[in-house]
Amino acid sequence: MTTPKLMQPGQLAHIPHGDIFIEGLLELPENPAGIVLFAHGSGSSRHSPRNNYVARILREAGIGTLLMDLLTPEEDDNYETRFDISLLTRRLLAATVWVSKRIDCQPLPLGYFGASTGAAAALQAAAKLDGKIAAVVSRGGRPDLAGADILGKVVSPTLLLVGGDDDEVIDINHRAAASMCCHNELVIIPGATHLFEEPGTLESVAHLAATWFERYFK
Repeated sequence: MTTPKLMQPGQLAHIPHGDIFIEGLLELPENPAGIVLFAHGSGSSRHSPRNNYVARILREAGIGTLLMDLLTPEEDDNYETRFDISLLTRRLLAATVWVSKRIDCQPLPLGYFGASTGAAAALQAAAKLDGKIAAVVSRGGRPDLAGADILGKVVSPTLLLVGGDDDEVIDINHRAAASMCCHNELVIIPGATHLFEEPGTLESVAHLAATWFERYFK
């Protein structure tokens, strides 16, 4: 696969939300099929090597990406704030509005990629936007933290990716999938633990995500 040329270098984003700015990096390949916003998990950031790897594979597939810090450094030092799904959701919604108003991002379809607790925020935001998000992918996610009532309101096609050796999270995702009314698929990556650090496992996640977004961005 040939890597698409970037129209421009990655653009630093300073997205206003209340009295803080959400820091991020927007990267658009030439003629993007859509844009995926990343919601990281607790204790992570836009510099997460795993999310950056997935984002690179998406861009190689012709999909734009927005990696961002949904929490300030001070907030990320607070254990309770890390698990404040409502706060993460509000920040993700603010970033979604910011992207949708950019001339270079219109009228592109949007998707969410959520990891760990970020998956709960992605699903809450998708539910609130009532079909405006074309697709959602969860990596090692905690969709249960979104709440069963919210899961039932998600209409965006959702792909749940879980490591085969991440037993507790497998059970959580099975129950979440049963609570969802939208089209959803649960894929278990053999030999992977929660962080997908085993050889080839993160690569599988990235390519499955790219295929999912390509399908629904069309």
